[in-house]
Amino acid sequence: MEPAAPPASPPAPPAAAPGSAGLVCAQGRNLRAVLCQRCGSRVLLPGAATFARRELLLPAMRKKAAAAAAGGGGDVLREHWLVRDMFSFENVGFTRDVGNVKFLVCADCEAGPIGWHCLDDKDSFYVALERVAHE
Repeated sequence: MEPAAPPASPPAPPAAAPGSAGLVCAQGRNLRAVLCQRCGSRVLLPGAATFARRELLLPAMRKKAAAAAAGGGGDVLREHWLVRDMFSFENVGFTRDVGNVKFLVCADCEAGPIGWHCLDDKDSFYVALERVAHE
């Protein structure tokens, strides 16, 4: 009689990268609350978003006068929390349309942009991991 094989381990989080270690559960959802880096306001509750990798260009997080003097600029960010329902957010604001995009900002202190929403896809809201804190 052969010994029983050990039970299979649960699958790894989808495409989790080193920067997301400890933030993503086995189902690919956020383990911890997502907060504004500046004021600490809660943006998402644990389990409200899914880890996603997508290259998105977000304008730099600077004061309006500094951004205008520098000619804009931005960052290409690759790791995001993907939210499928805008009512999943605890606290988020949206900018005016910039082409077919709205940027996500903290609704309390207006820091941002922390994320991106394309008006062509009504069910996809991306929050950049680099632009938020976690608790």
